[in-house]
Amino acid sequence: MLARVQSYLLSGIDALPCEVEVDFDNTSTDTRELIVGLPDAGVKEALQRVRAALANTGYTTGNGRLLVNLAPADLRKEGPVYDLPIALGLLISAGALTLPAPTPASNNDTTPDLRRYVVAGELALDGRVRPIKGVIALAALARQRGFAGVIVPADNAQEAAAVPELTVLGVRTLSEVVGLLTGHLEPVPASPPDLAGLLEASRAPIDFADVRGQEAVKRASVISASGSHNLLMLGPAGTGKSMMAKALPGILPPLTPDEAIEITRIYSAAGLLPPGQGLITARPVRTPHHTASAAAIVGGGMIPRPGEISLAHHGVLFLDELPEFPRLVLETLRQPLEDHVVTVARSHAAVRFPASFMLVAAMNPTPKGDMPAGEVGRRAMDQYLSRLSGPLLDRIDVHVEAPAVSWNELSKAPIGTSSATMRQRVLSSRLRQLERQGIPNARLSGKQLDCLAVLDDRSRSMVGNAMTELGLSARAYDKIRRVSRTIADLEDSDAIQPQHVAEAIGYRLLDRRM
Repeated sequence: MLARVQSYLLSGIDALPCEVEVDFDNTSTDTRELIVGLPDAGVKEALQRVRAALANTGYTTGNGRLLVNLAPADLRKEGPVYDLPIALGLLISAGALTLPAPTPASNNDTTPDLRRYVVAGELALDGRVRPIKGVIALAALARQRGFAGVIVPADNAQEAAAVPELTVLGVRTLSEVVGLLTGHLEPVPASPPDLAGLLEASRAPIDFADVRGQEAVKRASVISASGSHNLLMLGPAGTGKSMMAKALPGILPPLTPDEAIEITRIYSAAGLLPPGQGLITARPVRTPHHTASAAAIVGGGMIPRPGEISLAHHGVLFLDELPEFPRLVLETLRQPLEDHVVTVARSHAAVRFPASFMLVAAMNPTPKGDMPAGEVGRRAMDQYLSRLSGPLLDRIDVHVEAPAVSWNELSKAPIGTSSATMRQRVLSSRLRQLERQGIPNARLSGKQLDCLAVLDDRSRSMVGNAMTELGLSARAYDKIRRVSRTIADLEDSDAIQPQHVAEAIGYRLLDRRM
């Protein structure tokens, strides 16, 4: 007898339909058991888990020839997500589970119709249903293809419930699934989360008020957060650069529901969603160590996984001690910084991951960490800076110096500008940008800049002199215009003034050294 159960497979962060076909013949003397359809080792081991779970739960199917096909057969399947659909298919195929006939839509019967549900879950040997990856993508697929709902592990139910207009049944054991499908248990759908409340309650762990001094860096942080500009802080060790980078998400606009769901899809597909948390509600901050490989930063693997730049999507990628990262790793950032997506190509497939992030970097002037003095010190600084390529620095909009903080500032100065004050300015500026062009200023194209960042004669003269004296590239010219537009927005100015341009040129600090 043949049984079919609908499930899914992950391709990057997207879910694709996968039909689990189970053909079991308990009259055959051939007792071979086989899974086909490009399964990986985790999928091939499913039959052992399923058999043990069925036996320990009290279900018997007997012996015979068992063939499980995962369609489509030309896409690789991985992980234990097929345990639950295989177990249900085997019970149905062996005649151990008889499902009630489907009822008309007008009928009040609440028993789930298996044909209208997508099923996934890992089975423990005692029949418990364990959590899996990519459930929010599964729920989105089910809604897109018109299914009534999904049957998923209870630990993943809140994650799936973030997708609206879908019935989510969270289950803890195989017996519970059978009870739901046979009508012996009343289904209790998971309640959708309060997205607006969760997002509003999210707060950054560090407040800029905790940072003494560094008002110039705080100003640069407000500009960067307002226009979603990349930021590089240069200064000696112990000046608060790392602390300010971690405080930066606290002044960014709160996530929208769509952004939160997109981030959650990435973390769920990567298996990094915190236990018991159905939704990522705060902008992510990723802080990879400088020993991280290019694959860890960009993404990769035999079956491509999202890297740090995708895990920082709609958030902040903080690279501390920037010159200590291998040159190859830093150069892999150039294309994602421009395109906001990254493509990981393999011989069997190419997977695109979103990578729209703010790059925030910090570095010391020299390997020793101090501010150099004299000709020897300046040469050491130039040599250290040479580890960074010009094209990479071109893609960083704002370069700002974080000077050493004096004893007077540390011990006697009042608390500086707070995150709440800075955030209010950022929100006002960002709202102005979204109403005008629908995207942050950092995403403006050259044609859009020609219309929205018009420079007067004095401003053009200033930019022309800066490009000649500093040897700026055409990309740096566009960066100056974008930052100038953001500074003008912070001052509620429709026109870009010369002082806005002068400040934007001042943020090309490292161009003078390259």
